Amino acid sequence: MIEYSIVKTVPSDYYELIDSGLGEKLERYGAYLIARPDPQVLWPKHLSEGEWAKAHAYFKRVSTDSNWSTRGDMPERWPIKIGGLKMWIKLSAFKHTGLFPEQVSNWQWLKEKVSAKGGSASGGESPVQVLNLFGYTGGASLACAQAGAEVCHVDGSKAAIGWARDNAELSGLSDKKIRWILDDAAKFVEREVKRGRKYDGILLDPPAFGHGPKKELWKIEDSFLPLIESCKKILSDKPLFFLINGYAAGYSALAYQNNLFDFQSKYGGTVEVGELTISEKGTERLLPAGIFARWSNS
Repeated sequence: MIEYSIVKTVPSDYYELIDSGLGEKLERYGAYLIARPDPQVLWPKHLSEGEWAKAHAYFKRVSTDSNWSTRGDMPERWPIKIGGLKMWIKLSAFKHTGLFPEQVSNWQWLKEKVSAKGGSASGGESPVQVLNLFGYTGGASLACAQAGAEVCHVDGSKAAIGWARDNAELSGLSDKKIRWILDDAAKFVEREVKRGRKYDGILLDPPAFGHGPKKELWKIEDSFLPLIESCKKILSDKPLFFLINGYAAGYSALAYQNNLFDFQSKYGGTVEVGELTISEKGTERLLPAGIFARWSNS
């Protein structure tokens, strides 16, 4: 029987969800408060407008225009510690900060899967081989590398890969074996199939819509299933895990779960599925922040 889990990211020294309401959220990243929109927030605010006005940065969306409004001496970027890693935070386009805090629980899960093998695949001396598709700023890649895996990090954005490499340096992981690949995820996996490359663990966080570095079109309703089929061809004989994240694509986690039963039938193991959430400071409220489905051979 598959259980549907609600996984929480709780407040910490460097990150916390201060308040949420009326389509917005107020977060603290290190010493700075940030207010920005969130379409999942369908409830009233807990704190006063005076408390929200203390935000150092606010993402405004007016008609077709959207941008950050800041006060005081906001740095271009600043470091925080989260999930055993150090990450650079920066106010980027589309209201993002370079970090999805809800992913910390997945980082821990990945570390556990790699560490359970002592960083080595199949009980041998070869390091666990991990492929991270749509790797963004590298949190999951760094978590796997920190646990002893060799990682192939693929993203279609040159800026995101540069950011990920900076995070690796900040976390003291520059010497780890991470291949940073600027490429379209689907095309890269197709080439890996032809090259006969194998991976012990694969994770992907596909967007609903996007483009590769050469304007390759990604539409999840058209591109997702072919990518999953290609990924199956590059799994090792005794794979450790397969993780799928989802955000703003409009699908249930159960839709992702249904793609993992083939792994369970072939390799055994377990399938987990659920929601990623963030606990709001001082309340019982949870902010829905994404979905996940993950298979592991342990």
